[in-house]
This record gives sequence, structure tokens and C-alpha cells, in this order.
Amino acid sequence: MKIQGTNPVEGQDVYNNRVKDISKNHDTEQKDNANKADDSKDRITLSGKAKEINELKSIIDQMPEIRTDRIESIKKAIDAGTYNVDLLNVAKKILEEI
Repeated sequence: MKIQGTNPVEGQDVYNNRVKDISKNHDTEQKDNANKADDSKDRITLSGKAKEINELKSIIDQMPEIRTDRIESIKKAIDAGTYNVDLLNVAKKILEEI
């Protein structure tokens, strides 16, 4: 084997450059991870559809639970003797609830 030149290891510059590149990449990854840690806080954003649903829900919540118009019409039908109840339908609903 013949050794030529004054530089004992040819390609040492390639090795040193590679080590520098790895070091730079490592430093960059550490900075990126630090930035990700800052960005990892919980956040919530609502879509337009979700906002619309939320508005509709608040409108529904403000509505009364008792439908006075329906109650009045039933009272009038009972007083007039025209209110009829489908007993099979009532029985089905009762059984569905059980």
C-alpha cells in the first residue's frame, strides 16, 4: 500500500462537512420542537355551520316548552266533542316507552 500526499486522510473534509450538516440539522430540529411546543396549546375553531347550529340552538332554548296554541286547539275540540283519540296509537307509544 502506498500513501501519497501530506494529508493523512483524504476525504476528511467530506467527513467534517457531513458532521457540520448533521449538527445544523439537529439544531434546527431543536428549534422546530421548541416552536411546536408553543403551538401545541389547545385551540378550538368553529366552522360557519357550527356557529349557525349554535345560534339556532339558542333560539330553540328561548322558545317555551309548552305549545299553548296546540293546547287551546285541543281544549276547543274536547269542548265541542270532536276530539278523538286513536287508542291503538296511544298503546303503541306507551309500549315504545317501556
